[in-house]
Amino acid sequence: MKLFYNKTSKDPIYYAQVGIRNGKKVTTKNVKRFGKHSELLKITDDPLSYVKEEIRKMNEEYRVGKVEYTFSTNYNERVEQTDDEASASTELNVGYFFLQYLMSGLQLKDFFKEKTAGRKMTFDCYTIHRFLVYSRIMDPLSKYAMLDKLDSYYEKPDFSYQHILRFMDLLEEHYDDYLAWLYKQSDTIVKRDSSVLYYDCTNFYFECEQADDEIVDEVTGEILTGLRQYGVSKENRPNPIVEMGLFMDSRGIPITMCLHPGNVSEQLTAVPLEEEVLKIIPDSKFIYCADAGLGSYNIRKFNSMGGRAFIVTQSIKKLSDTLKKAVFNDYDYKLLSDDTPITIEEMKNFDRHHPDNLALYNDSAYKVVSADKVLDLGLYEDVVLKNGRTVQRKAKGVLKQRIIITFSRKMMEYQRTVRNRQIERAKKLLALKDPEEIKKGPNDVKRFMKRVSKTKSGEKVIVEYTLDESKIAEEEKYDGYYAIATNLADPAKDILAVSQKRYQIEDCFRIIKTNFDGRPVNHRLAERIRAHFLICYTALLVYRLLEAQLDDQKTHVTPANLVTTLKNMTVTNIHDIDFMALYKGSKTLDALTQLTRMPLDRRHYRPKDLNGMIKKFLS
Repeated sequence: MKLFYNKTSKDPIYYAQVGIRNGKKVTTKNVKRFGKHSELLKITDDPLSYVKEEIRKMNEEYRVGKVEYTFSTNYNERVEQTDDEASASTELNVGYFFLQYLMSGLQLKDFFKEKTAGRKMTFDCYTIHRFLVYSRIMDPLSKYAMLDKLDSYYEKPDFSYQHILRFMDLLEEHYDDYLAWLYKQSDTIVKRDSSVLYYDCTNFYFECEQADDEIVDEVTGEILTGLRQYGVSKENRPNPIVEMGLFMDSRGIPITMCLHPGNVSEQLTAVPLEEEVLKIIPDSKFIYCADAGLGSYNIRKFNSMGGRAFIVTQSIKKLSDTLKKAVFNDYDYKLLSDDTPITIEEMKNFDRHHPDNLALYNDSAYKVVSADKVLDLGLYEDVVLKNGRTVQRKAKGVLKQRIIITFSRKMMEYQRTVRNRQIERAKKLLALKDPEEIKKGPNDVKRFMKRVSKTKSGEKVIVEYTLDESKIAEEEKYDGYYAIATNLADPAKDILAVSQKRYQIEDCFRIIKTNFDGRPVNHRLAERIRAHFLICYTALLVYRLLEAQLDDQKTHVTPANLVTTLKNMTVTNIHDIDFMALYKGSKTLDALTQLTRMPLDRRHYRPKDLNGMIKKFLS
């Protein structure tokens, strides 16, 4: 802040003037009028020295964040005129500063600098990448619609749609390197625990009417299947889909991902992606954990080598008859909490409403059954026959595994409550006496209905539908039971605790689909589709890392609260010398400012302070 007055005037007016650099714009403003020289003579013998002293005091207050300005307002002044078809808000978002705080630790500026070395680039890859990720987290839109929102960010970045597409092509070109880089750098932000890797698959639908055609590779002549293919949609939509596989660590932070055509079996995706993980984390010896659909024989065999292990959900209904007998044989069951012997009959019949039985109601019974399986080693061994001849035969090995079976009274009652509601719905359908054939699904209420045909000699067949009591009784046998298969010899309680964290990977998919609007996907080309999901993956990684850091300081924040807070953190420009916050404080904001030490919980901000925060994280 400095003194300004007309030195040639006989009776000059003294002003306090401040210089402002707001982005690329540099200006000065008179922020306080001290008065004319003749007016100040009434209160001091030396007006010039008096004003200089006042400005010195103002500068001292400015340094500590407290200053008093004088503004003039013209209520007849019109808003800034533009050629736009619709008026735009002048609010600027500063909530993304928190995201940039974390993204700076990923060192992606160095990654793109390395990958574009020697290439003539007319756009800044890092800037485009940053705002694609910010947009995906805070205000997920199509890439084209996102351009109209760029002016709502404090930095007001400037790039065009063609730059976004060219950047996405470059990102997909370095697909594997990019994922490996993210894992390596994220380990410096939050220490990664790769002792247990959780894997699951989901799919994303496209609003198109037909699947992609096959593509012939011009170099190898190989026939490649397009990404968008018809398959079993998780949302039961009749649209082409793309399948995503995701590995995460024990804290729910993603490690890597893969994309496959929608008609590829999930079980074929796990081992190839595990091999990529082994490249990212060399010599790692981890436990593979997944649900029953991703625990095939080949997957278990792969994770029985190289120091790895597996924990996968096991369907009791698909067990052999011998193992089923072991499940329902009411012997050798123990309480999970303290290994006290107990029977399933006791678990089913105790009075759960008695206060003394609350602990038992929340407990589970378990038993461990050995279920080793012979496997083909892919090798040959010399076998000497009785006649002395030596022949080669395929060598056989044994896949060591145990089945841990649990029974929960609470789960049994929950499953029976759900089934009873479905039976009531089935009864209502039967009351309609609809003679049409009813299709049955594995979880559909119609599975409890069976078709009965009655006829007498020479008469027309009468078709009726009745409740299938045998089907209901068969399902009730499995109520409360749960099983996992593993080749670990650890205590059952520890293995079950590891398996219970699988819910976090479903939470990852929910965040991508619901909070980040990962679908429907508005791209057609395979490389753009892959780049789109790389951006979604990065947004998920940034959120999970931020969540882990917040959890470490005992301030958990949900995705919905985080997105709402960041989106609402807007400021408005006051005469180019001040930015006033247009948001209120919250627990989420308190947690973020505590973590980042960024004072974004103030009512007013000087332009140089906001500029300094951005410059610090971009340098």
